[in-house]
Amino acid sequence: MKQSMLKELYIDELKDIYSAENQLVKALPKLAKAVNSDALRTAFENHWKETKNHVARLETIFEELGESPNGKKCKGMEGLVKEGSEMIAEDLDPAELDAGLISAAQRVEHYEIAGYGCVATYARLLGEDSAASLLEQTLSEEKAADSKLTEISEVVNAIANDEEGDEEEAGGRSSKGRGKSRAARA
Repeated sequence: MKQSMLKELYIDELKDIYSAENQLVKALPKLAKAVNSDALRTAFENHWKETKNHVARLETIFEELGESPNGKKCKGMEGLVKEGSEMIAEDLDPAELDAGLISAAQRVEHYEIAGYGCVATYARLLGEDSAASLLEQTLSEEKAADSKLTEISEVVNAIANDEEGDEEEAGGRSSKGRGKSRAARA
């Protein structure tokens, strides 16, 4: 691939990630508000702060490139955010909602990990070492966020599974309302 074509792809992918991160800056507070698990809420709030830093890093890279970060809408992230919003609107038990939102958030993280992995590689190939370092730092943070979500999911999913079993033992009565305090302990 010619270097000029790689640079065009690099800039296009950076714009995509910039759009994705800005969509997350708006979505993460809604997720944090909707969850029942204190640990999950804290994880979403912390990642929201990190995501704002990711946006700032991308703006630094665009400034160094002399390019505008605007002009592209990340449709992949738009779809992932929509799935999370639809889940919040469903009538789910608290632990079920938390488990579902962890799954949605991990899909977001995996999308970001793939994107940052690619642009960091492009930056290195183009000799954009400063940008590559910033992108690799963000990539590392995205991987850490995914690991944290996995850790939280082990507790939340166990609670959701317990509540499902409790509901079956109670003859199919709904566990809505009584799961909130158990899920909040996660």
